[in-house]
Amino acid sequence: MSLNPKIEDWKDRVVWIVGASTGIGRATAAALHQRGARVAVSARDSAALNRFVQEHPGALALPLDVTDAASVHEAASRLRAQWGPSDMVFVCAGHYKAQRATQYDLAEMVRHQQVNYVGALNVLDAVLPGLLAARRGHLSLMGSVAGYRGLPQALAYGPTKAALNNLAEVLYLDLHEQGLGISIVNPGFVETPLTAQNEFHMPALMTPEDAAGEILKGWEAGRFEIHFPRRFTLWLKTLQATWHGLYFAAVKRATGL
Repeated sequence: MSLNPKIEDWKDRVVWIVGASTGIGRATAAALHQRGARVAVSARDSAALNRFVQEHPGALALPLDVTDAASVHEAASRLRAQWGPSDMVFVCAGHYKAQRATQYDLAEMVRHQQVNYVGALNVLDAVLPGLLAARRGHLSLMGSVAGYRGLPQALAYGPTKAALNNLAEVLYLDLHEQGLGISIVNPGFVETPLTAQNEFHMPALMTPEDAAGEILKGWEAGRFEIHFPRRFTLWLKTLQATWHGLYFAAVKRATGL
């Protein structure tokens, strides 16, 4: 079902991807560049951004730290000055470290909040006025199936992704009638530097390139929630409505944790 305007052509669309140095963000930036979009890439790793620009002529590197609001605003101002208003902003920056409550680490809990959630808020603060003034454009947030329900080792990560899912729903309710597209991307397991630390079996593991393809298809189709691979995510969605006792038992059987 299309809840957002469909995107039929990427040529010359200005797309800003925040969190594009590795993984899904970088693969999505590369896929958009191939389709003719004008791609701006941001992350803390300026060397990685410069390599991307060298490999993708015409792309724009905008180094920033999403936890630093001033840094985000400076990058957004540079983008507007050079290319004008954005047609698509994808907030993909993320932090993940496996944690269980038996090894509770407050510093890591806060770090996840600052990067995954507050970082997204900082980007919103920098781009929303321009998007509202233009009454067009699309804002997409990177969630995760870890935000559907509680999962082992996701003590720090899962709550931030649950918050982003809720945030996306509220943004849609508030901004759809203002002419803006809003979407949330909820991938399963994707082979990235973040998931490389997992010591458990990751079912239906995907490559970043395959994930990027699913994301572009979702944006093009006008979907609000883009989740993949469906053979895995639909099973998790079914568990969302499951009684807690059955859910906890199913997760323990599936993960062995």
